[in-house]
Amino acid sequence: MDWSTLPWDKIFVIVTVLVAGPGIIAGIAVPAIGQAIVAFSGLRAISRQPEAGDKINSIVLLSLAMLESLAIYVLAVILILIFANPMRTFIMGN
Repeated sequence: MDWSTLPWDKIFVIVTVLVAGPGIIAGIAVPAIGQAIVAFSGLRAISRQPEAGDKINSIVLLSLAMLESLAIYVLAVILILIFANPMRTFIMGN
């Protein structure tokens, strides 16, 4: 098998898309599970101490915002890999 005759441009695009699919799944599922855990813990804490509900609510919302930013970062990296990959010019020669 001669490595120089392989269509590296097509292989590169296929591998990038195959890596992006599980990346999106993992990058959305993990923060979603984290958000469920944070929301459950916040509701449990508010049910135990209703007088501290406002403070707990603000902490829960801050935690949810941080977890959501993780999912947005994963989405941004995946979109960069698919559409603006810096290695594309090196592999494809365009």
